Amino acid sequence: MFRTLSILIKKEFLQIFRNKSILAIIFVMPVLQLVILPLAANYEIKDIKIAIVDHDKSTQSRELIRKITASGYFKIVDYCEIYNAAYHQIENDKADLILEIPNHFEKNIVRENNEKILVAINAINGTKAGLSASYLGQILQNYNQQIQLQMNPELERAKKISGLEIVPTFWFNKNYNYRLSLVPGILAFLVTLISGYLAALNIVQEKESGTIEQINVSPIKKRDFILGKLIPFWILAMIAFTVGLFVTIFVYKIEMQGSFLLLYGFISVYLITILGMGLLASVYSETQQQAMFVVFFFMMIFILMSGLFTPTESMADWAKYIAYVNPVTYGVDGIRLIMLKNSGFKDLLPHFGFIMGLGFLVISWAVLRYRKTN
Repeated sequence: MFRTLSILIKKEFLQIFRNKSILAIIFVMPVLQLVILPLAANYEIKDIKIAIVDHDKSTQSRELIRKITASGYFKIVDYCEIYNAAYHQIENDKADLILEIPNHFEKNIVRENNEKILVAINAINGTKAGLSASYLGQILQNYNQQIQLQMNPELERAKKISGLEIVPTFWFNKNYNYRLSLVPGILAFLVTLISGYLAALNIVQEKESGTIEQINVSPIKKRDFILGKLIPFWILAMIAFTVGLFVTIFVYKIEMQGSFLLLYGFISVYLITILGMGLLASVYSETQQQAMFVVFFFMMIFILMSGLFTPTESMADWAKYIAYVNPVTYGVDGIRLIMLKNSGFKDLLPHFGFIMGLGFLVISWAVLRYRKTN
């Protein structure tokens, strides 16, 4: 068995190293994507374009506008006289939201301590609209507190004497840096994508080139054939993960909180499962194009429903069940727990259990499904 397996592994490495494009895909592409994607992706939105309609033109309305622009999140693109002119800016995609300050704004808020302002938001991009509303709501709330303190200085004294003071502490991400959670997730996503695609194209390439017929008539067992296809790409995927880990630590300065041994043990089991799924798709496919479409279909679902961009807790109930049987969900979460939270083996037992069970299932399925026939 071991002699046959070593010969098959040597054959796979010879085929891989003859194809320079595969080496570029394995080693160069992950580094470039890992460097570019986290720098481009940003959970913080700035330069939100706002159109102002100030009917009051008072000291208080100008102070409110000053506080909005001083926040650094908003950029005034137009100062309109009427609401319809500002709405025209949203229709032409020149503004993201409208702030309309009514007549007698200063009089009502100072004397009567009551006033309303209109905020109209372009919600085509729901994420941007939600963040814009949140940013502007906080500014308006702070402005309202400032007005209340100016009108009633005793409120400041009462606030100091009594009240609930909230002091948030961000564990495992002290500075609330979005890259700290995004980069390990993207690292898991990249090794998943590369290993899944390459494994899926492997057996199909043998079919298209005709070399599969020589293997079929040889006394090689199906088990040895599948393992011979699996092991070389597992080794290369581990090397690619190591390169990505160096980028994560030295480029983004993310300190490794957990054990390197546990991290590599986890990723080795995870990659076996992903490679097994790719090989299973390859066994069922007859052409490389067919294999790529099958893997692309499942990879899109796995990645978008893995919790990398959207927390699984915020998904619909039916989507949570898909996320809970998604191996990428456990891969992303496991790498984050080890790198950022210093989680131990006991904390990752559910992750190890699910991934190992799924890996055993798909590899056994691929071995049983493979037929040594033309």
